[in-house]
Amino acid sequence: MTHRARVSVVMPVYNAALTLQNSIRSVLAQSHADVELLVVDDCSRDGSWPLIGSLAAADRRVVTLRLPSNGGVAAARNAGIQAASGDYIAFLDSDDWWHPRKLEIQLAKMRDAGAQVSYTGYQRVDEEGRPLSTVRPPASVRYADMLKSNRIGNLTGMYDRALGDARFQRVGHEDYVFWLQMVRRAGWAVCAEHPEPLAFYLVRADSLSADKLKAARWQWHIYRRIEGLGWFNACRYFLHYASNAMAKRR
Repeated sequence: MTHRARVSVVMPVYNAALTLQNSIRSVLAQSHADVELLVVDDCSRDGSWPLIGSLAAADRRVVTLRLPSNGGVAAARNAGIQAASGDYIAFLDSDDWWHPRKLEIQLAKMRDAGAQVSYTGYQRVDEEGRPLSTVRPPASVRYADMLKSNRIGNLTGMYDRALGDARFQRVGHEDYVFWLQMVRRAGWAVCAEHPEPLAFYLVRADSLSADKLKAARWQWHIYRRIEGLGWFNACRYFLHYASNAMAKRR
């Protein structure tokens, strides 16, 4: 039964001593208590690693891993997936956090809908904790919908491991490429809707002025080189991507 399933949560960490405690506690405080939290340290140079150790000592649900060399977020997530023992896998970065009922609500929706991939809405917040915007994704998506825009915020996505594990690629928009794979495998994905945001995404001051041209190049590369779209279809989906990217920031 889905409600008795174990969820493995993969959390990559790199120099996140100031924020990771809040992120870890939001996982351990879930109403769905059968959680395994795999915290993967990517050779942090601040106090992250000893802090992770102290939190793991206080709760046996925390599993600690440390990469032998700095490999980037894709390598850290892949290491977490490989070590996971759960029936479902979800992801949370070390500066984001969850509503206490996030996993409970999401698992119930997957069970009721018969879905193998799910996601939720989330709120974007600044470094002072002030809301910036709320992302409200559609009730369900298929692969063609995902090509138009990444509807699955990585901090909200969860999949049934019966689908098989995918790997994060070391490319720009690696989260998007991952969820494209999973939705294509599953056929569709469902949104676990709730009146309140179920996840909270920290927007740092330096990311507010992110290089939009670089992001656009990454998106084009995904369409043409990774997904193998022809020029016409790549252009068509790119126009959807650009429009949706602007809408998310309103």
